[in-house]
Amino acid sequence: MSSIAEELLELLPRFSEAERAEITKLLVTHAPIWTPQPGPQRVARDCLADILFYGGQAGGGKTDLLLGLSLTTQEHSILFRRESVQLTGVEERMAAIIGNRKGYNSQTGVWRLPGNKVLELGSVKEPLDWMKYQGRPHDAKLFDEICHFLESQFRALIGWLRTDNPKCRQRVVAAGNPPTDSDGEWVVQYWGAWLDPNHHNPAKWGELRWYVTNDDGEDTEVPTPAPVKVKGKMVQPKSRTFIPSAVTDNLYLLKTGYADTLMSLPEPLRSMMAEGKFDVARGDHIWQIIPTAWIDAAMARWTARPHNKGPMTRIGFDVARGGRDASTVARRHGQWIDELISVPGVVTNDGPKAAGIIAPLVRDKAPVNVDAIGVGSSAVDYCRGLGLRVAAVVVSEGSGKRTKTGDLFFKNKRAELYWGLREALDPSQDDPLALPPDKLLREELMAHRYKVVQMGARAGILVRDKDEVREVLGRSPDRADSVVLTLDDGVPTGHHDEAAEFRKSRGLPPR
Repeated sequence: MSSIAEELLELLPRFSEAERAEITKLLVTHAPIWTPQPGPQRVARDCLADILFYGGQAGGGKTDLLLGLSLTTQEHSILFRRESVQLTGVEERMAAIIGNRKGYNSQTGVWRLPGNKVLELGSVKEPLDWMKYQGRPHDAKLFDEICHFLESQFRALIGWLRTDNPKCRQRVVAAGNPPTDSDGEWVVQYWGAWLDPNHHNPAKWGELRWYVTNDDGEDTEVPTPAPVKVKGKMVQPKSRTFIPSAVTDNLYLLKTGYADTLMSLPEPLRSMMAEGKFDVARGDHIWQIIPTAWIDAAMARWTARPHNKGPMTRIGFDVARGGRDASTVARRHGQWIDELISVPGVVTNDGPKAAGIIAPLVRDKAPVNVDAIGVGSSAVDYCRGLGLRVAAVVVSEGSGKRTKTGDLFFKNKRAELYWGLREALDPSQDDPLALPPDKLLREELMAHRYKVVQMGARAGILVRDKDEVREVLGRSPDRADSVVLTLDDGVPTGHHDEAAEFRKSRGLPPR
C-alpha cells in the first residue's frame, strides 16, 4: 500500500480540487501512517547519507520528514529543538499525523508510537544542556531548525548515535531554513560544499561527501568511505549531503497561499525563507561586539608581505594550558597583523617551552604581551629571563579606560581589548587594522558578545569571558585572544641585568 500511496501523491496535482480532497481523505484513511511526498521529501527519506541537511525554503515539509522517519524507518529516535517551548508545535503536528496523543508522556517527552517505535522530544537551551542526553542511545538524531543550535551542541549530541539492532539504520537528519544571523554561520560551513558559494570543491545537492576529524580537531574531506588513519587509529568516515526543500514541493500547501505569504516578507528574509538562499548577507547578533562586515573587510584588505613587513610593533601570545587548546602567536606590524602561528597546547605546557616558542619570533625588540593567567605567568618569567621585553596582561583585572566616544567605561581588561579591536577595525577611520584571512579567527571574533552593565554610578562594557565563548564554539578562542593582546599598550619590563641574573640562577651560560 505504501508504493500505491506514493504514486497517488505524485499524481495529486493533476486532479481537480474536489478530487484532491477525496483522494487525500482516502489516503488518510487507508494509507500507511506516514508517506513522504514525491520529490525532495521522498529523496530525503531514502538518502544514504550518515548526516543529512534537509532544508532551505520555509514550508517544505521539514518537520514532517523528521516525524515521518520516527514513525516508519527508525526504532528509537530523538528530536531536538533549541528550547522546550518550541516543541509544542512538534507535539501538535505528530498528534495530527497519527490522529491522537496515545502513548505520549508530556512529563518525560517520550512518545510510544505504533509498531513499538519510540520518539523522544528534547531541548538544549543552554550551551551545556547536551549533557542531559550524554550516553543515551538513539538510532536517529533529528534536529528541527538546526541553525538555532550551537555547533558544539550538535557535535556532542550526534556522538552517541548507536543501536543494538544491526538491521536498523543509524542516521542524523537536520532540518532548517538559512540562518538569519551569524550564530548559524557554522551550518553553512559544516555543509560548505553545498551551501558556501566560495567553497573550493562544490558539491551537487544529494551528492555524498565523506569526512573525518583530523588531529587538530578539524573536519577533513576524504575521497571515499574507506577507513583512514587518524591519530594512529583507523577511522570510518561519515558521509554528508544537503537536499533542498521548497514550499512548491509541499502538495498540502499548494492552495493555501503560503507561498505568496513568504514572497511578501521583507528582504533579506524573503530570499532566505521564500527562495531558500544561503548566500544572503546575514544580520549580526544584536550584541555582537565586532560587526561581521568589519571582520570581512579587514581580511579583504590584508595582503601578504613576504619580504617587507615593516617594523614589528607588538606580539600577542595566548598560552594554552594543554589539552585540546592551542597556544597562538599574533605578530603586529603597525596596522597589519601577520599570519597567526598556532601550536598544540601540549607543546607549551610549561614556561620554558612557551618561551622557546616565542623567542625566535621576536623582531625589532618588539614587546611581547602575554596572557599571564595559568601557565602564562611562568611563560612571562622565562621570556624575561631570555631578555625579551614582556608585558604580563591579566584580562580579568579592572580597566580605567573609556571608549573613544568617552561615554562608556570597561568592566575589565578583556572588555577594553575587544572593544579596542572593534575600534581598530572600524572602516570609517583613516587606517583600519588589516587581519589575515583566517576562517577560525573569523568564527571566534563573531562569537564574542557584549553587554552594558552598571559599575557603581557609571555604565561599563562587559564581554563574554573565554569559557563562555568556548561553550559556544566547542573550542577556546585562542586566535582571537592573541590578536587582541597585540592592542594592549602596557609597559614591558625586562632588561639585560635581570636576564643575566635569571640565567645565572639556573646555571645557564651568559649570552
